[in-house]
Amino acid sequence: MRYGSALTMADRIMTFKLTVKTIAMRHGLWASFMPKPIHNMAGSGMHVHQSMALASGKNAFDDPDGEYGLSETAMKYLGGLLAHANECSAILNSHVNSYKRLVPGYEAPCYVSWANRNRSALIRVPAGRGIRTRIEMRNPDPVGNPYLQFAIMLAAGIDGIERGIMPPEPVEKDIYHMNAEERARYNIHSLPENLGHALSIMSRSELVKNTLGDHIFEHYQTIKGQEWDEYRTMVTDWEVSKYLGSL
Repeated sequence: MRYGSALTMADRIMTFKLTVKTIAMRHGLWASFMPKPIHNMAGSGMHVHQSMALASGKNAFDDPDGEYGLSETAMKYLGGLLAHANECSAILNSHVNSYKRLVPGYEAPCYVSWANRNRSALIRVPAGRGIRTRIEMRNPDPVGNPYLQFAIMLAAGIDGIERGIMPPEPVEKDIYHMNAEERARYNIHSLPENLGHALSIMSRSELVKNTLGDHIFEHYQTIKGQEWDEYRTMVTDWEVSKYLGSL
């Protein structure tokens, strides 16, 4: 998919998913965009590459003289995404199953950090520069609503620009293999570990509330809260297999 405006790309994603599902059904198959459909395998992510274009067509994130080849605008946008990562999690990772993907060791981010080459980071800056300068947000998944996902990422990034939020230094080490003390030294914290935790953080977010509006904000929490309550009262096959014979 060639880059475009947030609204255009959200439309394209919805069209793409419908097309894939339709063609799969014609062949007697089912196409799932479930974030973690198979145990012990990497899940399905939706890495979102983001940049900004000026009226002149110049990439506002590109600066050959800037540190890492990024402009001050890009750094502040990146800082906003990091600063608001946890409160945006319930939108970017909107299902109970989303958090089965965001665990160490499966090429999906679970710690809030950024890097140029480190694929264990939440945000990565790909190598291209000039018109290709961009940042890559790696926690969104394809089961969510792309209109809400893109809106909330734009809001977080723009808030970073408006408030001048500069990110910390990039972390190029493998975060998965760091212990808690090492992560603390780099000031790296974790993304929410489940949907309930994410919803609790989101409920206190003025950024998410102002971006979505009162109606969507309240109803989203209600619907997703019901999903979380339904899930946490279920007794799974894993629990029966693990505990029934030993109790």
